[in-house]
Amino acid sequence: MADALLVDAGTGNLHSVYNALIQLGYSIMVTSSPADLAARGRVILPGVGAFGKFMQGLNQRGLGEPIRAQVQQGDPLLGICVGMQALFDLSEEMGTFPGLGLLPGKVVCFTPAPDLKVPQTGWNQIWPARPTPLLKDVPPGSYAYFNHSFYCAPDNPSDTAATTDYGASFTSVVQREALFAVQFHPEKSQAVGLQILKNFMEL
Repeated sequence: MADALLVDAGTGNLHSVYNALIQLGYSIMVTSSPADLAARGRVILPGVGAFGKFMQGLNQRGLGEPIRAQVQQGDPLLGICVGMQALFDLSEEMGTFPGLGLLPGKVVCFTPAPDLKVPQTGWNQIWPARPTPLLKDVPPGSYAYFNHSFYCAPDNPSDTAATTDYGASFTSVVQREALFAVQFHPEKSQAVGLQILKNFMEL
């Protein structure tokens, strides 16, 4: 049995996430099957590209309800990048698109400014907002790799586990019980990212 399921919504950054987890020594099963998710277990939901297309891929494969059921049953789930954004109620990217509704809040665009390049592409710091096992052995202010134009705005401040400054402070890590997510790409964040993936796998 695999240590975790890596969900394929058709637009995810699967290969680099898969390779990072294999490098850490874990057994990973890539799946787009609702039946695999129904069997319960640890789930990783990576995503890149447009929110609407990502949600379309999830829904066409019948993965939305199994993912919601996993979280409601208390199984650990880690959303990455657009996989984090998909956990919220809706996104304002290229229109209004509903998400999975597991966390109240929405996904909004960075406010344009003369000295602010959008998308944010490159290294930036993550600052803990409260204790979370996802950031165990990750020093405050550690750098992670970001590539995004939109960010999550949770309705409940308690869902924010870490923030990042880009024009203004935004939520870059969330946690509610066994539901975790990061806006950055841990698989591209070198030692810091590998530590975060390891922390999730050892929950």
